[in-house]
Amino acid sequence: MKVRGYAALKAKAPLTSWEFERRELGAHDVALDISYAGICHSDIHQAREEWGPAIFPMVPGHEIAGVVTSVGAKVSKFKVGDKIGVGVFVDSCRNCQACKDGLQQYCVEGMTGTYNQLERDGKTPAMGGYSNVFVINEDYAVTIPNNLPMEGVAPLLCAGITLYSPLKNWKAGPGKKVGVMGLGGLGHMGVKFAHALGAEVTVFSHSESKRADALAMGTDHFVVTKDPANLTPLKSSFDLILNTVSAELDINLYLDLIKLDGTLVVIGLPGKPYAVEAGGLLAKRRSLAGSMIGGIPQLQEMLNFCGEKNIVSDVEVIKADYINKAYDRTVASDVKYRFVIDASTF
Repeated sequence: MKVRGYAALKAKAPLTSWEFERRELGAHDVALDISYAGICHSDIHQAREEWGPAIFPMVPGHEIAGVVTSVGAKVSKFKVGDKIGVGVFVDSCRNCQACKDGLQQYCVEGMTGTYNQLERDGKTPAMGGYSNVFVINEDYAVTIPNNLPMEGVAPLLCAGITLYSPLKNWKAGPGKKVGVMGLGGLGHMGVKFAHALGAEVTVFSHSESKRADALAMGTDHFVVTKDPANLTPLKSSFDLILNTVSAELDINLYLDLIKLDGTLVVIGLPGKPYAVEAGGLLAKRRSLAGSMIGGIPQLQEMLNFCGEKNIVSDVEVIKADYINKAYDRTVASDVKYRFVIDASTF
């Protein structure tokens, strides 16, 4: 089927309007009209080929919210008219233990990314959500609660699950002190989720100007990190800290804030490896861990939780012809807190 979207036709080229074809509907596929597609910073890295060789032409986008328009003959999970979401991956091997456990993002053969990757046939380039129509195997889509606005849901499919998953894995909740490093597209979701789960939340930000927003989202404390001395009184006091920052920083300053048997989870992707002082880990039996999105069952669990708690991302909705400006503004941290493309403008 022919669809319209925006693509980077070559590395570092501005995105431009582009027509292309998606596969015909298979027996287990659903087709959806995309309503909104979020802009993730990883879209920018890949479209600009900053993470190594990429596949062009590239249609980015892995924060997809839309409405089912048709279903394959053997589809049982969805019906026409359902609101559904598609996230960072569209397939996996299905046979390894991680896949069987619903942790498809850790598939031993590698998950199939929503874009900038080949489908599992090894030949067909996967094209992402910056388009008006999408086709997905029913097993890799999730149901969106009817009470949530679609534009605010789109970023939940990446930014949301990226923060929800570690909060659940490390059991954030009442009686737990949780720190969130950075209040951007990722960090603001961490604040909302940690607060909704009942934890005591602290935001670490270099920008005093974000204090009011952080408090409105539910944080209990706000620490400006430009002066490292502001961290000193907080040593050995956190059960869990989530690092959403991609910029280079001294990770040891934050490891010192972790209490006995606590964990600092790396979520952002810095340009260079961290220099970790082993003594800081040994001193309080601290853990330094990582976390990557979530599997399909947890993605659905998160959306159900958002429906119950009325949680969505803070977004700025744009038209397709603004994507390149939105990329520049995202790099400059000039968005509160996620750009979302109105797919009717493709």
